[in-house]
Amino acid sequence: MADKILAKDKLDEFIAKLREEADVYAPARVGAKTTWQEVNGAEGLDWDFTNTEMSPKDFFFPQTECMMRFKNAKDDPEGMIMKAEELLPRSRVLLNMRPCDAKAFQVLDMIFVQDEMTDDVYWRDKREKTLVAGLACNEPCPTCFCSSVNCGPHHQVGMDLLFVDLGDKLLVKVLTEKGEAASADLPPAAAADEAKAAELKAAAEAAISSKVSLDKINAREVLDLYNLPMWDKVHEACLNCGTCTFVCPTCHCFDIQDEVQGQEGRRVRNWDYCMSWLFTMHGTGHNPRGKKKDRVRQRFMHKFKYIPVKRDGEIGCVGCGRCIQMCPVNIDVRQVVDQMNS
Repeated sequence: MADKILAKDKLDEFIAKLREEADVYAPARVGAKTTWQEVNGAEGLDWDFTNTEMSPKDFFFPQTECMMRFKNAKDDPEGMIMKAEELLPRSRVLLNMRPCDAKAFQVLDMIFVQDEMTDDVYWRDKREKTLVAGLACNEPCPTCFCSSVNCGPHHQVGMDLLFVDLGDKLLVKVLTEKGEAASADLPPAAAADEAKAAELKAAAEAAISSKVSLDKINAREVLDLYNLPMWDKVHEACLNCGTCTFVCPTCHCFDIQDEVQGQEGRRVRNWDYCMSWLFTMHGTGHNPRGKKKDRVRQRFMHKFKYIPVKRDGEIGCVGCGRCIQMCPVNIDVRQVVDQMNS
């Protein structure tokens, strides 16, 4: 599909066209933070952000999601009968998503929609009704290590369009039929624009100084990694606060609960996290990950060994660096992976 050009002074017109059929969201500056906001035009869009503090995964996997409703009335013929919640009523467009976050959705697709027996309708519905237009990273931050984990600053996986910021205009890489329809009115890119985008891509990839190696992790048996002495030290500083899991674009633990108020009830899915001792507590009282060491090890083993083994080598990390930036005790995933790989 041919690349297109979108002048920034035409963004209002482009967004207005998208809004005819969809709600449009993008990272925008709010105080000192860049967060995802619904936008009506180009005003307020942040072109210099490194990444949003929270990943955009809650557009598809909300922190709290009502799945079904029911009547909590024993005399009602429909009492305790679950009725499905309405699915996403309107399409959405997510503008300027960083490549690492878009890549994370491909990883989560493998988790939520695996086959006929594991087909999460809530996740799939939102994915099908959302167009993702990414924004390439021209200036990765020091904690980024995306190029070590099957991603990169100009990566295209998980997107329908990829914008490359050329200054006063955007090179628009058209990646899917959905993206082609959204960009149908844009003019084609000139060869000079494509050459400049290629230069920016090479410069961005060269600017990523953080590297981790996974070759020995891949080669080692699961139990060899599981029993490494390093786990005795790695877990000591961890607070089990769960911050790393909440900001991570690929973490997807959840709990399902029924909530009742009077005669109304609903079944909700809430984010949960593997760092919590309660997450794996069995009804019998047995807890297979009752110690902090077990839970910390689980987090890293899951991302860098269990998911690759079960998902054809895919890694459960996209190298966005949020967990490094947000950890209150400075646990650095790159250092842990290096120890696993040593």
